[in-house]
Amino acid sequence: MLIAANWKMHGDRAFLTAYFEGAGALSWPEAQTHLVFPPATLLERAAEAGAAVGMVAGAQAIHPARDGAHTGCLSAEQVAEAGARWALLGHSERRAQGETDLDVAAQLEAAARAGLRGLVCVGEGLAVREEDEAEAYVLGQLAAVLALPAPALDALGAIAYEPIWAIGTGRTATPELAQAMHRALRERLEVAGLGGLPLLYGGSVKPDNAKALLSQPDIDGVLVGGASLDITAFNAIARAANE
Repeated sequence: MLIAANWKMHGDRAFLTAYFEGAGALSWPEAQTHLVFPPATLLERAAEAGAAVGMVAGAQAIHPARDGAHTGCLSAEQVAEAGARWALLGHSERRAQGETDLDVAAQLEAAARAGLRGLVCVGEGLAVREEDEAEAYVLGQLAAVLALPAPALDALGAIAYEPIWAIGTGRTATPELAQAMHRALRERLEVAGLGGLPLLYGGSVKPDNAKALLSQPDIDGVLVGGASLDITAFNAIARAANE
C-alpha cells in the first residue's frame, strides 16, 4: 500500500517542523510506504525529517535535462542530491500548464538516470469524461510511458489516476468509477508485464472517503493533496487503508 502526500505550493520551515513532529507522535500502519512531496525549498529538510518518522521524500517535478539553460527548473540529479527518492511526474496541474505525454516520458527517463522512482499521474478532464472518451484518453497517456525501453521503464514506481474534474473541487469519483479506470489500467499494465505495479487514486481524497476508495480491488493507495497538509488527517487516510 502506497500513501502519498502532495503539499503542492504550501509550507515553510515552521510548517515542516510541526508536520514531522506530529508524524513522530502518530502510530503508522504497517506494510505501507508513506511518501511526501514538499516544495523544492523544503525537499532536503523533508528528506531528513521524514526519514526519522518513516516517510520518504520526493520531488514535485523534474526537468528532463541533466543541466543547462533551464531557469527555474531542477534536474533529477539535483533533487536526488537534495534527498529525493521519488519524483511526481505528469501531475494534472503541470499538464494543464503545457506538459505533454512525451514530456512525462522524458521525465521518467531522467528519473531513471538519477536513480529515482517515478510516480506518473494520468487522468481526464470533465469534457473528456462527458464524451465517454475517458478510458481511451487515460490509456493513451499511459502508452507514452510504456513505450520507453529499460532502464527507463524500470524506474516506474507507481501510477496515480487523478480525474481532473475531481481535484480541488470537493467532488470525488465514486469508488466504482475509480475502480473501473484502475481495472483498465491494470489490464494494460498486465499486457506489458507490469501487472503488480501499484495503482493510486488521487482526487479530493479525505478521511471520510478513503476507506471506500481503498477497499476497491485495484486501488493500491492514494495520492492526497489538500488533506495531506494536516498530518492527523493524512494518518487517518493511511489507517483507513488497513480497515
